Amino acid sequence: MTAVQQLTLNLPAWINDVVDWQKVYQSDDEKMALAVELSKQNVLRGTGGPFGSAIFDCTSGKLVSVGVNRVMPLHNSTAHGEMMAIMLAEQSIQSFSLSADGVKRELFTSCEPCAMCLGGTLWSGVKRLVCAATAEDARAIGFDEGPVYDSSYDYLTNAGVEVVKLVQRDAANNVLQSYVNGGGAIYNG
Repeated sequence: MTAVQQLTLNLPAWINDVVDWQKVYQSDDEKMALAVELSKQNVLRGTGGPFGSAIFDCTSGKLVSVGVNRVMPLHNSTAHGEMMAIMLAEQSIQSFSLSADGVKRELFTSCEPCAMCLGGTLWSGVKRLVCAATAEDARAIGFDEGPVYDSSYDYLTNAGVEVVKLVQRDAANNVLQSYVNGGGAIYNG
């Protein structure tokens, strides 16, 4: 008899100490502050790479899910912050599309998405993507963000996803810098 393979992806235990699940987030700055804080705590606590994400209901400001980079601790190259947040949000609403129920949702991420996460953003059904640090900031410390071009963002926009960049870039870039200065592993450079 062949064993059934199973995969479990989880966020670090400290998430609930940092995240206020009842808070209503009013502004892009408040929402991005959470994504950046998640990335910072992930570095400080040694539980993954310097990337954090959060998904919100666009209308109510209610937090749907969060994600942090878990590539190294979970031995999984796809366990990026955005992908973790997307998977957990879809699980939470019980749908493979974050817009299937007619609710507009938005993804806030501490750094512009890599090629995989940009594709995941499109397929997730979010209607808004808000980014802090740039792909160039990630490349500057050694991460390979893959084939992401201006036309990639044009594709998202044409598919109905609003894209906003550079919200709290300095704070997010500081996390990237502290990660590399602290000896954080660049696992795909």
